[in-house]
Amino acid sequence: MTMENKLLEINDLHVSYGGIKAVKGISLSVTKGQIITLIGANGAGKSTLLRSIAGLVKLESGTIKFCGEDITGAAPNVIVDKGITLVPEGRRVFPNLTVLENLKIGAYLRKDNLEDDIRRIYQLFPRLEERSWQMAGTLSGGEQQMLAVGRAMMSRPKVMMMDEPSLGLAPIIVHDIMNIIRTVNNEGVTILLVEQNANLALKLAHYGYVCETGNITREGTGDELLNDETVKAAYLGKARKK
Repeated sequence: MTMENKLLEINDLHVSYGGIKAVKGISLSVTKGQIITLIGANGAGKSTLLRSIAGLVKLESGTIKFCGEDITGAAPNVIVDKGITLVPEGRRVFPNLTVLENLKIGAYLRKDNLEDDIRRIYQLFPRLEERSWQMAGTLSGGEQQMLAVGRAMMSRPKVMMMDEPSLGLAPIIVHDIMNIIRTVNNEGVTILLVEQNANLALKLAHYGYVCETGNITREGTGDELLNDETVKAAYLGKARKK
């Protein structure tokens, strides 16, 4: 991995909540153009890491670099403006606004014309165009996830962070969501994916990290981790661990 390809670099990140250490010295790199996944049990620190990168959680120590620039401690709007966006767990669309209004909110920092981007989102997700004037709160879970991704894309991100996109969705819809992630990546957006469904996430990912109790314990290509006996036992068995 050359320096030019390291889009996002996290070095020795520490984050605490009320005296509890949630992230204990995590270091990782996100390579331009790839899908990088972070797997691990609930409470391992995965979501906290994403929220830290997004500027939503204060760091105790460590550094975050984006395109070679130190963005440690930057405000959330600055992070978005630089090209990093977060699709949060639970989708969090604005239920009392239309699909189109939700998309426009994703471009709140932009001053240029949005029509081309909206057209592009509708080409990627035809169902959103069909429901353009529908209230977001009336959409299905899968459609809300499409909307959350579309809204994030409206800021023209270089890196899209996705927190548990398959959570609470029916298996057939989960397959659709994984296809959406591939599609967004094929559009040139680098993906940092946190996903409880380790099997699907690793099949999708170019590279992956295993997070346990606030630490990175293993890393490798998606295939390497899929075939790692320890990872298989902990995350890929028939009985999924919570």
